[in-house]
Amino acid sequence: MDLVPALEEPLKNTLGAATAKVMAEHLGLHTVGDLLHHYPRRYEERGQLTHLTDLPMDEHVTVVAQVADARLHTFASAKAPRGKGQRLEVTITDGSGRLQLVFFGNGVHKPHKELLPGTRALFAGKVSVFNRRLQLAHPAYELLRGDDVTETVDTWAGALIPLYPATAKLESWKIAKAVQTVLPSAQEAADPLPDALRAGRGLVPLPEALLKIHRPHTKADIEGARDRLKWDEAFVLQVALARRRYADAQLPAVARRPAPYGLLTAFDACLPFTLTDGQRKVSKEIFDDLATEHPMHRLLQGEVGSGKTMVALRAMLAVVDAGGQAAMLAPTEVLAQQHHRSVTEMMGELAEGGLLGGAEHATKVVLLTGSMGAAARRQALLELVTGEAGIVIGTHALIEDKVQFHDLGLVVVDEQHRFGVEQRDALRGKGKQPPHLLVMTATPIPRTVAMTVFGDLETSVLDQLPAGRSPIASHVVPAADKPHFLARTWERVREEVDNGHQAYVVCPRIGDEEDDPKKSGSKSPEDEAEKRPPLAVLEVADQLAKGPLQGLAVEVLHGRMHPDDKDAVMRRFAAGETHVLVATTVIEVGVNVPNATAMVIMDADRFGVSQLHQLRGRVGRGSAPGLCLLVTDMPEASPARQRLNAVASTLDGFELSRIDLEQRREGDVLGQAQSGARTSLRMLTVIDDEEIIAEAREEAVRVVADDPDLKRLPGLRTALDALLDEEREQYLDKG
Repeated sequence: MDLVPALEEPLKNTLGAATAKVMAEHLGLHTVGDLLHHYPRRYEERGQLTHLTDLPMDEHVTVVAQVADARLHTFASAKAPRGKGQRLEVTITDGSGRLQLVFFGNGVHKPHKELLPGTRALFAGKVSVFNRRLQLAHPAYELLRGDDVTETVDTWAGALIPLYPATAKLESWKIAKAVQTVLPSAQEAADPLPDALRAGRGLVPLPEALLKIHRPHTKADIEGARDRLKWDEAFVLQVALARRRYADAQLPAVARRPAPYGLLTAFDACLPFTLTDGQRKVSKEIFDDLATEHPMHRLLQGEVGSGKTMVALRAMLAVVDAGGQAAMLAPTEVLAQQHHRSVTEMMGELAEGGLLGGAEHATKVVLLTGSMGAAARRQALLELVTGEAGIVIGTHALIEDKVQFHDLGLVVVDEQHRFGVEQRDALRGKGKQPPHLLVMTATPIPRTVAMTVFGDLETSVLDQLPAGRSPIASHVVPAADKPHFLARTWERVREEVDNGHQAYVVCPRIGDEEDDPKKSGSKSPEDEAEKRPPLAVLEVADQLAKGPLQGLAVEVLHGRMHPDDKDAVMRRFAAGETHVLVATTVIEVGVNVPNATAMVIMDADRFGVSQLHQLRGRVGRGSAPGLCLLVTDMPEASPARQRLNAVASTLDGFELSRIDLEQRREGDVLGQAQSGARTSLRMLTVIDDEEIIAEAREEAVRVVADDPDLKRLPGLRTALDALLDEEREQYLDKG
């Protein structure tokens, strides 16, 4: 018997075209199954009232309250000049606070009759302020009547009212009514969890969980349903990732073992420093993987400045030693050029294969980006296809069809969140057999997120900074409250330059006429409230050069410059010819100028926590201590300031990434790399449900090892198809 169609039924067939259209457009719900998985955000007890004291401004809210009084006023207006205008003011209370409702014109008649003192109802509307008092104008409402024949006063007082994530077009109780209409279909929901797993963990069956989440009688009903539905989400996602890992493990790959006295040995012998214990440990994990005959899939994550590039380069050299080629994929041209420069510098004469003066074991390191001239590009492509170039560093230009390799053995992807799963696959398709894959991320990720987002990769962590790295002091500069702090900031920059060092100034946007302030920086509710556009590189550089930093060599760097110009600016800065570089976040990853000791981040509240940590990692890369100043106009009590204080208080990237995740919606984190995952997490919260995710991963690995095609688990296969369909859809949407 086919259990699926009841939940695949389009909503327009059950709820009517108009309601279905609103649900599709505003909530992304298309089928009966989608609606059943649109869970209540919270529950109100009819015997309890919500706190009117906690209402957020400008948000759409649903409250349960009692009418305290109602007054009808008449007034004169342009539309009703003879004093015939009518305004109904209703005060509602919940015991903690009072709130005014206001209705105008012909809209007063129905509420005037129905909203009598003592009446209780659900009210929904947008919170605004009038005469310094909170109010809801023309709220929708639903009376809570206890006199229904089938509903005694007792059951009415104790019943739990589900409040759904709603929109202005569709109030919570209308969603609740729609859910009631489709709830009988929950009986036909195919259960994705294997019986043994469900029984072993004491979880309720899926139909029962859906029924209890939407129509709970007790709080225990809600808890039981939530526990069960969290498991569904964690388990289905982990099975998807476990199957991906399993399929990858079945692929053949060429084992790449470095030659005993080859390029890697020669490189290590020239190193002017010793590797950290962490670098040695992680390198061993990578070399062990490279020596196997199925492809490595490893995530290398670590603190800003922990020496990931060195570990990746040694892996690339090992593969070249073994007769293969290695490709490093960088998210931006600036970064690709930077990597190319630092790799050739680190390798010295070992990067001069085929040239006079090149060392015995040398190879060629080529750069390939979209903006290269035709001749240089042709030469680079030729060196790749003949195998003359052992290492290629480039942007996603490497993924193009024209690019062919002689024998691609390893792909290193830098800054994973800029590349989706699809791009990884496209580059891996360039090898005669699947190449080994090493993904580097410069933003430390909490363990659970790593398990959820990068669950198809094994993880290595570098948490030790190389010797000689200097500490970075970070301070918040409240420019609006204390303007003299900002003046002192520029004095500090001059002091650093006087001491022979250099500084970065980072701004959220570029600032030429093409630039759209709406698109720049990471938006927060506070900067919506504050209408000033974010500070721009071009304006700030101009003001500094003419004002507080007059006489210093100030240059700009941003993403819209011609690549040759960007490269020239970076070269001058690296050579110490430029004192202060005013830039956008193009310097966020990989830019390495040890002499730069200070960074000033303007409008720091416009950046995410991880991004600030990432930016800060550009200073303190030499022997002199680093200084990072976070400039903001945000008031002291605002969430934005709390975020900045958190960044200033710790240099632990793993700790900051947890804070970041708690403050932002998880969807942002999950959506970056695991397309489809964002929409699949409705009940699970990544940080709080760490245990469930870890256990679900173990169960998923066991299930997939036992039954890779899930032949014995049709319900799980159905749930998986739904998840992966979403993933495909999102990929197509991205175009």
